[in-house]
Amino acid sequence: MTQLAARARRIRHSDKWIFGTMLFSACLSLLASFVLSVDALRLAQDPDADLSCDINAVISCGAVGSTWQAELFGFPNAFLGLVAEPVVITIAVASLGGVRFPRWFMFSAQVAYTLGVAFAYWLFYQAMFNIGALCPWCLLVTVSTTLVFATLTRVNIRDSNLFLPPRVSAALKSAIAADLDAIAVTIWLLVVTLAVVLKYGAALFGG
Repeated sequence: MTQLAARARRIRHSDKWIFGTMLFSACLSLLASFVLSVDALRLAQDPDADLSCDINAVISCGAVGSTWQAELFGFPNAFLGLVAEPVVITIAVASLGGVRFPRWFMFSAQVAYTLGVAFAYWLFYQAMFNIGALCPWCLLVTVSTTLVFATLTRVNIRDSNLFLPPRVSAALKSAIAADLDAIAVTIWLLVVTLAVVLKYGAALFGG
């Protein structure tokens, strides 16, 4: 059992696992962004269009996509994902092939993606508490961007790319070595799921 746990730990801390997770998560986010972009164009042509994920009053892409929050910068928010996720996919694929990017590049990627995940959660908050409807593809973006952010942060802490004070860097490296980041992300996503269930409950499955 100890050998099994040690092997699982080695896999979990390997570049293949970390960048593989990043790649998978970014691909999911890109897929969701593509679907949302298509839906946004359909809504632009016909505001009353019946989208495939319009299931009920709570689970409705149309209800979310027709709000001002869905086009905060004057164009569908999903277009940002079409631009950002290919960059992450490139980083993940190149890193799986052994490429190591300059420190300034990875730091810039961290800053940009931190803003991206913050924006994703702002949209999640808006959908939950102001719009009063949830879009399944938007929820997928929320989860996948969280996982990309977690893996990117793990790599940048491990490789000292964040220009942190030595003591802070050492403490964070110890934390990821103990998998505290994975535990934190798991708890965070469970809290997000619980928040959705507590707020909407049976309405999620209502007709």
